[in-house]
Amino acid sequence: MSMVQSGMAQSGMERADIAFEVNGAAVSVSVPPVRRLSQVLRDELRLTGTKVGCDAGDCGACTVLVDGNPVCACLMPAASVSGASVTTVEGLANGRLSALQASFLEHGAAQCGICTPGLLVAATALLDRNPTPSEAETQDALGGVLCRCTGYRKIVAAVMQASQHMNSVDLRLPEAGHAVGASPIRLDGVPKVTGDEKFGADSFPADALAVLVVRSPHYHARFSFGDLDAWTKAHPGIAGVFTAADITGKNCFGVIGPFADQPALAEGFVRLRGEAVALVAGEREAILDLDLTDFPIAWTELPHVLQPREAKADDAALIHPHRPANLLTSGYVERGDPDGALAGAAATVSGAIETSFVEHAYIEPEAGYAYMDGDTLVVVACTQAPYMDRDDTAKVLGLPVEKVRIVPTATGGGFGSKLDVSLQPLIGLVAMKTGRAAALAYTRNESMMSTTKRHPAEMKATIGADAEGRVTGMVFEGDFNTGAYASWGPTVANRVPVHASGPYLTPNYRATGYATHTNGPIAGAFRGFGVPQATIMQETLYDELAAKLGMDRLDFRLKNCLRNGCETVTGQRLESGVGIGECLEQLKPHWMRALADAEVFNATHTASKRGVGIASCWYGCGNTSLPNPSTIKVGISASGDVVLHQGAVDIGQGSNTVIAQICADALGLPLERFRLKSADTAITPDAGKTSASRQTFVTGKAAEKAGQALREKILRFANVSGQATIALDGDSISIREGDAARRIDLAALKADADGLVFVAEETYDPPTLPLDAKGQGKPYAVYGYGAQIAELEVDLKLGTVKLIKITAAHDVGKAINPVLVEGQIEGGIAQGIGMALMEEYIPGRTENLHDYLIPTIGDVPPVEHILVEVPDPEGPFGAKGLGEHVLIPTAPAILNAIRHATGVLVTKVPATPSRILAAIREKEARR
Repeated sequence: MSMVQSGMAQSGMERADIAFEVNGAAVSVSVPPVRRLSQVLRDELRLTGTKVGCDAGDCGACTVLVDGNPVCACLMPAASVSGASVTTVEGLANGRLSALQASFLEHGAAQCGICTPGLLVAATALLDRNPTPSEAETQDALGGVLCRCTGYRKIVAAVMQASQHMNSVDLRLPEAGHAVGASPIRLDGVPKVTGDEKFGADSFPADALAVLVVRSPHYHARFSFGDLDAWTKAHPGIAGVFTAADITGKNCFGVIGPFADQPALAEGFVRLRGEAVALVAGEREAILDLDLTDFPIAWTELPHVLQPREAKADDAALIHPHRPANLLTSGYVERGDPDGALAGAAATVSGAIETSFVEHAYIEPEAGYAYMDGDTLVVVACTQAPYMDRDDTAKVLGLPVEKVRIVPTATGGGFGSKLDVSLQPLIGLVAMKTGRAAALAYTRNESMMSTTKRHPAEMKATIGADAEGRVTGMVFEGDFNTGAYASWGPTVANRVPVHASGPYLTPNYRATGYATHTNGPIAGAFRGFGVPQATIMQETLYDELAAKLGMDRLDFRLKNCLRNGCETVTGQRLESGVGIGECLEQLKPHWMRALADAEVFNATHTASKRGVGIASCWYGCGNTSLPNPSTIKVGISASGDVVLHQGAVDIGQGSNTVIAQICADALGLPLERFRLKSADTAITPDAGKTSASRQTFVTGKAAEKAGQALREKILRFANVSGQATIALDGDSISIREGDAARRIDLAALKADADGLVFVAEETYDPPTLPLDAKGQGKPYAVYGYGAQIAELEVDLKLGTVKLIKITAAHDVGKAINPVLVEGQIEGGIAQGIGMALMEEYIPGRTENLHDYLIPTIGDVPPVEHILVEVPDPEGPFGAKGLGEHVLIPTAPAILNAIRHATGVLVTKVPATPSRILAAIREKEARR
């Protein structure tokens, strides 16, 4: 079961008056002496710029300065700061941005922004004693603060170059017609560096009930409750206990309607460790002091299976009775005669790869609050998919969808997991039952225990080529452990067979993807929807096949890559916009240099060896063969502002800025006149979920159409042609066409309910076609492409890997905002590094950020990005998606580099030192 953090959080202790200074002002609080400083700052002083990511000193998000020294506020008892001077992120600006804050904005060093306060505070301490630190000094000073979005490189650059700023930042935005292709600072950037940004846990009402979730400690068990009423009465300050019996709607949710199978609160039995079974709501101080060890629940543990091979055994119990053999679903693509092609190939290679559960590890755990606004339930929480949250919350709680409003907060990372509802129906239930606001912030432990993971995969494949080195056929099979509930398992099972060929011409092909239920963690969406796993299988075999054919590994890929006019494995003809060849060509000089460097190094070193690896990727933007619409509304107010109703949730990737840039140039008005109305199901049209690399492409296209439509309305009103230019001049519009000029007085026009005098709303849904029984069709309208080179050294005695450099060439169609593109590339590469070398979520063992390792600031090497722009006519200004693509080639490039260095391929990912050493020893034993 989930426990609140105890220890320093105890409130039943005697209170003490503690006086200290915060950001230059004297304060005094009356709290238990061992209350965490992070809680005092956030709850008593409402300084929510200090973030809580783990309450264990593992993530560093809560870093503050105490008498000038950086400390984790979650580990410091309040009594320790008596008489001290504390500085939080709110105290760095002093009325204007500091040079460091300005540098963070200029470099794009803040993406989602949840780790930014901790980084800024730690860097401030560094710069106070050393204004011009080296890279090593910067990494050392910031090493205790984790970031999951940026890949750290822009953070390091921002700190090292902060001294070049004179306490200011260029906030000027591009002129009309010049937004696309420019890199203005994020439109939502300033609050991220000042601490003003409000994430899920940052705006809880002071009188809100606090909520705890009772969770299963078992993978599979029956349970029954004792006397809940008596327990509630025995604990002062507890407002109530709520179970599945209190749910009046359909106690079942899921992101894909036909597969929905997960209860909000389990009824009588659980299918996985961490499953929610009850809610305890009470006054904040009572909840802080609550010990749930006496909660009246009895458990009867049942047999469980954690591996697909166990779940598929003939005698295995069914996790869901209506799913035979514990198969959730499967995906299939077949083209030509793959068996015949392989039989007749001049060379074939076969292999098997196994990957692990990977944790999203966003620094912001799930958090939010709910309250009743009349008869409407309002949920204010972090999310990637507000409209999906609304629909599922309404279904679970038995409310009409129009009586549920989802108001997304800033979201501190998501990467796919915050697509699924988590706490939304839980806090909604408490708010409905009590009539009071209800607030809940997951602990790090319960976030990691109960939320979705990347699918582990067991894969095998065979690829064949002719004597000239052209791939003739491929067969792939992958079993993906989807865990106890469906989540995005069907999407993974269907997307993988489409992509498992890689961006290569493969005339004869068969691929099958299975999503198999176990009692393990729920596997859902995580940056790539299964394609990163499949690409490891395919790209490592490509290296092996190139070697068998005696071909250079990059040349082999160039010979086989898709080109304009090629047909994919689903029979889709790609008429234009295919940029993988250009990506590989751009990498060629880097490849030759890296191979030469490795040869020189290896000639003079015996204890360690250098390796160079390459891998490619492609990724279809948006849903697979399904409707995928986005709607954007934009208008001009009577006061002359351009109001953009932008419902695409920005989880750090930059949609608030990029979509506004697209709309600005389509409309022909400057970005500085834009005012954002961000996602809110009551006021913004549905821009779809933030996933599948769809926002720049799909929502961007809707924004382009809406901007164009608004421009046309204005020009028609003025009775001028499309050649005219428009400009905002105060509360009027100036229109020029040749020598003629007109002025429209906006204040004289009738405004609608939103205060808009001109308005346009447009929807875009990518043109796709269903896949037939053999997986033939047009699953995506637009694909993005990329390729990466990894250079590394392997210590042959220790098995450790030292990354030297990653060179990444990505075809983005059009870089709408190049600095944000670079940030996405670096962040995706960092997650790919984690997947390749260290990240392995083990249920029951790695449910915190101490035991579960993600890359730190010292783990990400220099990254050279090459932005390739092969426009796709379907995308806005030719743009393609990018978010998923950048992670896909990293792990296989690293694994191929390890094999180049050592001669061995690690077939269980991550390639930890022990696995690398075991593979080396096995190779030596075979000699």
